[in-house]
Amino acid sequence: MDINSASSVVLQALTQATSQDTAVLKPAEEQLKQWETQPGFYSVLLNIFNNHMLDVNVRWLAVLYFKNGIDRYWRRVAPHALSEEEKMSLRAGLITNFNEPVNQIATQIAVLIAKVARLDCPRQWPELIPILLESVKVQDGLQQHRALLTFYHVTKTLASKRLAADRKLFQDVSLLDFLEYHPYPFIPLIRCSLEFAVSYVFTEVGEGVVFERFIVQCMNLVKMIVKNDAYKPAKNIEDSKPEILEAHRIKTEFFTHPTLTEIGRRLVSHYFLLTEEELAMWEEDPESFAVEETGGDSWKYSLRPCTEVLFLDIFHNYSQTLTPVLLDMVQNLPCVSSLIPVYNAVGLAAYELFDNVDFDSWFKNQLLAELQVSHHSYKLIRRRVIWLIGQWISVKFKSDLRPLLYENNLPSSTNVLLAFTITCLNMSLPVDDFEFRTEQFLPYLESIFSLLFQLLQQVTECDTKMQVLHVISCVIERVNIQIRPYVGCLVQYLPLLWKQSEEHNMLRCAILTTLVHLVQGLGAESKNLYPFLLPVIQLSTDVSQPPHVYLLEDGLELWLVTLENCPSITPELLRVFQNMSALLELSSENLRTCFQIINGYTYLSATEFLQNYAEGLCRSFCELLKDITNEGQVQVLKVVEIAIKVSPLLGAHMFQPLLPNVFRGIIDGERYPVVMSTYLGVIGRVLLQNSSFFSSLLTQMAGEFNQEMDQLLGSLIEMWVERMDNITQPERRKLSALALLSLLPSDNSVIQDKFCGIINICVEALHDVMTEDPETGTFKDCMLMTHFEEPKLTDDEEPPTEQDKRKKLLALEDPVHSVSLQRYVYEKLKAQQLLMGDQGFQALMETVDTEIVRQLQEFLQGL
Repeated sequence: MDINSASSVVLQALTQATSQDTAVLKPAEEQLKQWETQPGFYSVLLNIFNNHMLDVNVRWLAVLYFKNGIDRYWRRVAPHALSEEEKMSLRAGLITNFNEPVNQIATQIAVLIAKVARLDCPRQWPELIPILLESVKVQDGLQQHRALLTFYHVTKTLASKRLAADRKLFQDVSLLDFLEYHPYPFIPLIRCSLEFAVSYVFTEVGEGVVFERFIVQCMNLVKMIVKNDAYKPAKNIEDSKPEILEAHRIKTEFFTHPTLTEIGRRLVSHYFLLTEEELAMWEEDPESFAVEETGGDSWKYSLRPCTEVLFLDIFHNYSQTLTPVLLDMVQNLPCVSSLIPVYNAVGLAAYELFDNVDFDSWFKNQLLAELQVSHHSYKLIRRRVIWLIGQWISVKFKSDLRPLLYENNLPSSTNVLLAFTITCLNMSLPVDDFEFRTEQFLPYLESIFSLLFQLLQQVTECDTKMQVLHVISCVIERVNIQIRPYVGCLVQYLPLLWKQSEEHNMLRCAILTTLVHLVQGLGAESKNLYPFLLPVIQLSTDVSQPPHVYLLEDGLELWLVTLENCPSITPELLRVFQNMSALLELSSENLRTCFQIINGYTYLSATEFLQNYAEGLCRSFCELLKDITNEGQVQVLKVVEIAIKVSPLLGAHMFQPLLPNVFRGIIDGERYPVVMSTYLGVIGRVLLQNSSFFSSLLTQMAGEFNQEMDQLLGSLIEMWVERMDNITQPERRKLSALALLSLLPSDNSVIQDKFCGIINICVEALHDVMTEDPETGTFKDCMLMTHFEEPKLTDDEEPPTEQDKRKKLLALEDPVHSVSLQRYVYEKLKAQQLLMGDQGFQALMETVDTEIVRQLQEFLQGL
């Protein structure tokens, strides 16, 4: 679409689309829908909504079409995705000015910029944040407001991303500085910067002169110099640049033993002390104090977190000097009030002090006693002891001591309960804590869970509720089904909390995560939650609802575990699937989870599900397959394969429009092994489990290829034999053997001509699945399943989900697991021999390599 010539045409269509006359409106909407996938269309929309002389309604509509296009076509893997060249042009155009006069349009533009930022910032759009920061500094009030509005939406959107890699990117876009971008030009300033900052912050020079903001900036300056990788020489000094060696020399000369000792002591004894304001906050509002202390503010702008980060960086880089200093402070505490800052330092430096502190002895001989002091004035120390243990428990703490810790850690007041909760975040509950033993925790489960629930009700800050919910999730995840007797109150409270958090999407994300673990813990009993659970899933995964931007990822996970633990389908659960069509159109990073959900419905109730949704699903798949990666194509076809496996007649019929392309891919010799393997798996299922449908498909394809059916069948078998090595899963290799054997007995000359190849595949598969009994010397098919047994579980093993049970029951009916390949080969060969007679069959066997025949006979001996 040429931008100059198309602008007037698109403008006319948008104008007509704002009409109240449906006769004018409908054709315009249809035309705009057709243009959605045209290159250049979004560039035209950008020019239109940036033109302040045009009608407001037209510009508003142009923004909406642009915003919807981002959802559908911005991702590289999306069907009809925008070209990188056009996206680059659009990104530049979106931030050329911030002077939109209409508030509603300005908000929509800010939202769509945030949507693009979520996908592209900072990797493909590194200039966005710097331009926004510059724009908010201008004197023009309107431009400043619009830039701030955009900055707000961009920051909010980037902060909502949940994956660790995305969070790291957001921190990087935020933790940006001169030192980070231009470390080498700063080298001449290192010495004077350190002298200035350290003298004012860590000596008497600054007393009575400095203020908090100044101290924060000085500490940040020292931190950036200490940890800057650009100033660290290579292990082999000769490989380092001269400027790096110069920077390292300056740092080494400055950070002498006396200087480091003074910095370390000052950080702990002066800056780690709680201020009068903090002590008052702890008394009056412990919740706000806990939230602020655990990260409510960025380290860059708040003194306490800034101090702790500097301490960590200096201790890490100069641990040999500072370790004796800190240990001396532990052993020579001048007064009880010094416990808090010193314990804070020992907790922060836990990993660095691993070889220097016998924490088990310290816990038994001192810390445990301090936990048991109940005097009101000691509560802050008890809180710090709890936190300290939480820091060390994953570093160096014997598992045998944990029951003692649980018993003495049960809190009795809100203040300490808050501390207990925060500590649980890094205590003995994380999933990567290999020392955790469920049986040690179970005696205290009821008390701990009850207290956590009480705290969840009492606290008012969103951040605190999120932290409490995180701990509750960890507890449920750890004890699994053991949680069932204690969740009644939580189950009743979560609907109220969900309603109260309507304006707090991040809190709702935490609720979704809790529900995920709750459903896993309740198993089939989670069906009792459906009146609350299903509307939550419905809202979270509905892309037409604004909250989906924040809730979708967790909502999909909840949807999946709900299906996995569902004992039987309900009309309401089936109805939720109406959201799936729009999700598939997004072609987002959540596509894999969407496919798992589709499979979950297939396993749960194939007939009802496929009858209701397979037709629409097939249309969505056809669109997806037009422009999708090989991995995505494999995922789509796996869904089809599972549907045919679970319901051979209905599955093949409902997904019939997809099968010609699969057949065609085999005949054409699809070059990607994983894709070819999946093609063969799908056709193998059809051939083995729905032979009449295979015949009709073969007839259809013969017409398309303008070949005789037998000739096309021969080409299929030939390609199957040739590409058998593309199939790596033993199940699929056995499936191929069973499928091709199902063509026997046959007097068809083409099949007999390919007999050698069929036998080769069978022998390969026999090698894959047959195991030899060492006592009898006979072979048996290791994939056979004769009956379903509930597995015997240890305390630490998770019980099978309802879907796991369904899969095992299905496997009992699946030929791959219910038919002995050894017996099937024998019976098919016998039937072929009866059909052809001994002489004819002998001639057929002579077409097979003698070594293959020998191996085959070895597998079949005793039958």
